Amino acid sequence: MTIYLEAEANPLRNTGSIRLYDEAAFEGMRRACQLTATCLDQLATMIVPGVTTEAIDRHVFEFAMDSGALPATLNYRGYMKSVCTSINHVVCHGIPNDKPLREGDIVNIDVTLVLDGYYGDSSRMYPVGKIKRAAERLCEITYKSLLLGISEVKPGGHVGDIGAAIQDCAEGERCSVVRDFCGHGVGKLFHDAPNILHYGRRGEGVEMRPGMIFTIEPMINIGRPHVKVLADGWTAVTRDRSLSAQYEHTVGVTEGGCEVFTLSPGGYDMPGFSAETWTALGA
Repeated sequence: MTIYLEAEANPLRNTGSIRLYDEAAFEGMRRACQLTATCLDQLATMIVPGVTTEAIDRHVFEFAMDSGALPATLNYRGYMKSVCTSINHVVCHGIPNDKPLREGDIVNIDVTLVLDGYYGDSSRMYPVGKIKRAAERLCEITYKSLLLGISEVKPGGHVGDIGAAIQDCAEGERCSVVRDFCGHGVGKLFHDAPNILHYGRRGEGVEMRPGMIFTIEPMINIGRPHVKVLADGWTAVTRDRSLSAQYEHTVGVTEGGCEVFTLSPGGYDMPGFSAETWTALGA
């Protein structure tokens, strides 16, 4: 049985019950998420051939410090970086290092900043220089699947509706959905209930109610959906070495539907891609 509790009545740990946040918390999330989105906007001009993911990590750390925030990943369960940088066939949780990005790479940058106790969580794909059409198409499909998933967020719907929309989009384009990782509740905790699967059936899963806040973050592969985690304990890669892409937004369920907290203030939700791409997506 699913238990819904007012956020302030729930202990500050993942109890398995679902927190329902009030308008004051929504305002806190707006501030934290817009700070994260602004940080991701700044990276749009920084990510070019030759830059290192270590330099990106330093930039995010310094941005957070200058903004009175903290990077949520730093020292989280032993993770020692301020950001995750996942390149090409890395699905998620790639660790920044001194290896330069190369022309034609695609890289996901996943940033979560904590501001006044609220977690703003978002990620975007960035092309490094000119990329191949197959990589561009994968990013387009992944972003479109995210938008379709978000369109299912409304009171009375079920989280399975989100997964079904994403799965239909990706598999309809002959891509695959990663099953090993999912979206999650967020707000006053980094990871909370409920889990948001990116595949599923309509009408199944937890019912969405006003006040719920969670991430939607589909990971879509050109090849098979299977992944493996490397010996560092974090980096997840595609088993068949095929390209993978991911976009992530934090959303809240409202009385009238959905609020997307992490929209780019500068219009860079899909940075580095052409106007033709946006037209094709209906954006």
